[in-house]
Amino acid sequence: MVRANGVAMHVQQLAPDDPPADQLAGDASRTGPPTAVLIHGIATDNLASWYLSLAYPLASAGFRVVMYDLRGHGRSDRPPTGYRVDDLVDDLAALLDELGIAGPVHLLGNSLGGTIAFGYAVRHPGRVASIVAVEAAPATTRWLTRIRRQLAAALGPTRPAAAPGGPGARYLTALRNLVATTSAGQDLPASTPLAAADLHAIDCPVLGVFGSESAAADLAPSLVHLLPQARVVVIQGHRHAVLVTGRDQVRDQVLPWLLDQLGSGPGPTPGGSPAGASADPAGMAVPRR
Repeated sequence: MVRANGVAMHVQQLAPDDPPADQLAGDASRTGPPTAVLIHGIATDNLASWYLSLAYPLASAGFRVVMYDLRGHGRSDRPPTGYRVDDLVDDLAALLDELGIAGPVHLLGNSLGGTIAFGYAVRHPGRVASIVAVEAAPATTRWLTRIRRQLAAALGPTRPAAAPGGPGARYLTALRNLVATTSAGQDLPASTPLAAADLHAIDCPVLGVFGSESAAADLAPSLVHLLPQARVVVIQGHRHAVLVTGRDQVRDQVLPWLLDQLGSGPGPTPGGSPAGASADPAGMAVPRR
């Protein structure tokens, strides 16, 4: 447990395996292993989704891996207020300071975690080496409107039925509990939106990963529009939980891309797409059939 920004936060770390000698050759200034910070999503999510998917592959590839439970989630404190995106960015910044991590770090965010990663990169551009956003987008006005509608639909009297005991039912129960015990339901939609000028501060490489059957897949084109340096991969046959349900496919896209940012690994050729993907005319990467 680490106290950061006034919140006791549950943190787990994995030490890196020894990276190959040539892995860090592209960064002569690096004096230690690269750090990957993994940020989870809302409601039922916690650091376990990363622990059971990409955490060990990242450590095996030579990354120091840091995972934590967001405020109000997992084993971290659940304060009654402080759930705007800026608050969650403040939590991340304070946590990295408490851990003595000056950066630049590789941020990997799932759903809301990706939104937090973008917000952190806007406010601390020199401390971010790259961003992997799974089913996520920056907190633009469009994103905030979408969150407001999703919360209203999920919590309202006409919310869609979910199979008892299934993932949908567990998500709704956790979301209702979070909203009933904190100001998250009001805070998130009331977050300060990021404008185009804000997003220009994000000049690091960005990889977006979406499930083809996810309701969030329509965010992919706007991600490329907002961040021209972004590369987007769509994993066929998966929904919003693609990080877990498509764990192997996500790993096979993310690891080569991250290693390429370090100056090693197969990665995409200049102007090309990640291994196993091909680019469509809009500049998005889609799996080959």
